Amino acid sequence: MSSVVGFASQESNSSEDGNERLDLLKIPDPTVTNLLSFPIQAFLKAAVSLKDQVVQVTWEGWCEEQGSSTDPTAFTGLLGTAFTCLRSYEATGSQRDLLLCAEIVDICASIARNSTRHVTFLCGKGGVYALGAVVANLKGDHQKRDLFLDLFLDVAQERALPVGPEEGGFGMSYDLLYGRAGFLWAALFINKYLGQETIPNDLLMPVVEAVLAGGRAGASDNTASPLMYRWHGTRYWGAAHGLAGILHVLLHFPLSQEDANDVKQTLRYMMSNRFPHSGNYPSSEGNPRDKLVQWSHGATAMAITLCKASQVFLSDREFRDAAIEAGEVVWKSGLVKKVGLADGVAGNAYAFLSLYRLTGEAIYEERAKAFASFLYHNTKKLVSEGHSQGVADRDYSLFQGLAGTACLWLDLLAPENSKFPGYEL
Repeated sequence: MSSVVGFASQESNSSEDGNERLDLLKIPDPTVTNLLSFPIQAFLKAAVSLKDQVVQVTWEGWCEEQGSSTDPTAFTGLLGTAFTCLRSYEATGSQRDLLLCAEIVDICASIARNSTRHVTFLCGKGGVYALGAVVANLKGDHQKRDLFLDLFLDVAQERALPVGPEEGGFGMSYDLLYGRAGFLWAALFINKYLGQETIPNDLLMPVVEAVLAGGRAGASDNTASPLMYRWHGTRYWGAAHGLAGILHVLLHFPLSQEDANDVKQTLRYMMSNRFPHSGNYPSSEGNPRDKLVQWSHGATAMAITLCKASQVFLSDREFRDAAIEAGEVVWKSGLVKKVGLADGVAGNAYAFLSLYRLTGEAIYEERAKAFASFLYHNTKKLVSEGHSQGVADRDYSLFQGLAGTACLWLDLLAPENSKFPGYEL
């Protein structure tokens, strides 16, 4: 296994979506600066400062320009700021962060009610109500908690959620960003904080069964995988719209032996169809381009999903081995030019944190700190050079901007408890 010392420079590697590799990797040489002894207080101070900047640009900016159109979602919108404040509260105990989170969620709820048709955590009202219930409970405001839970349960009544393909259930997608997996993740988030069965399994399992049925129907057209899904006609493999994200959610539910076997065989199908030279994963079924290594597409999300599979299927050592191999792909691919969780350095760092929790091996904490320390030294420069999204709000958003970096730095305070925002529980 390679070490931090072997972290080499990469030549510029452009891809069609602009996800370029950096020419120079300005990671401190561990022979001079031991990354494991990188001062945690520096990450804490930087995270709090960056969180304050995120709040200033997104929330205070909105307050000054009320009436302007606002994205209330977690992925690129105002709810991502609220989520970052929650993470800051959990790391620091700051009541100000908790109160600010609640205030932002209230505004997101008033906007989302009429502005978004999606039911997911990351891109829909499901996330607004889920986060609202959790934050209200942390504040001890049980009346508001119950209000948000009722709103979430109203979302759960969406007729398309439990409809299988045999009943024409192809109208709602199955993916994490916009579809049924994203709704299920929101319910899991509520149950994690408020207790199992807060959103009861008898409400969720029909949706799980519909997702499995949809995957089987999608796999019937010329694929050896037991499960397959289409998003806008493309059979994606990544976390945002494809197999990695959907399977990761399914792994959190009690599955029958048949269902568990289909999940395992789908993972094995993906593992057997990696690119032979790099070990990376295709972005979609049959796609020959081996360039994307990020959460949205490629080895990053697969490393995290395989870590979960390894924990669920303890006797199947192959998933643990494949998770480690996917982590090696992320490491050897170096640093991408973007900063966010979806397709940037912060998101890739979480693959190492997931592996650290799985294996307990210090090298993965080292690697996560290496990526995080690069962001610590270079974030402002990367943003100024346009390596985020180039739009002020998105530059500071959770998945495409700097809010995700703040979450990463906060997670490094206790890496054994780290969780990829909106993906791990």
